[in-house]
Amino acid sequence: MKVEVFTIGKPRLRFVREGVDEYTKRLRRYAKISLVAVGDESAMLRQSQGAFRIVLDERGDLPTTEAFAQRYRSWMNDGKKRVAFLIGGAEGHSDAIFPLADWVLALSRFTLQHELALLVLFEQLYRVQTLLAGHPYHRPSR
Repeated sequence: MKVEVFTIGKPRLRFVREGVDEYTKRLRRYAKISLVAVGDESAMLRQSQGAFRIVLDERGDLPTTEAFAQRYRSWMNDGKKRVAFLIGGAEGHSDAIFPLADWVLALSRFTLQHELALLVLFEQLYRVQTLLAGHPYHRPSR
């Protein structure tokens, strides 16, 4: 399964770029993942067409890491070829994007700065991969 993370523009914050680079390196052994920077939401929708679309928004479902991993496993078992995570820009997503989402995911009930959300998503994708692989990186919730 190919995983694409779409953002409006490239990350400007150095710590975010470095973190995303680090998690991308770690993820390579588990998944095909890429960061796709686009100019606007319409380009994001065009380029993610045909993929299983996950829109990130604080009003979305707020799963545990374990529930996220189960859902991720189901996408693999269902034969999904492409999964696209869509992160809005500084103003978030327009209302037009939500009806086109296959799932709306919240990383937190807090409103996160979009670049920080990107870094948190990459960390969670790595955590899910290690959980599915049975590695000790993930420690279960108590």
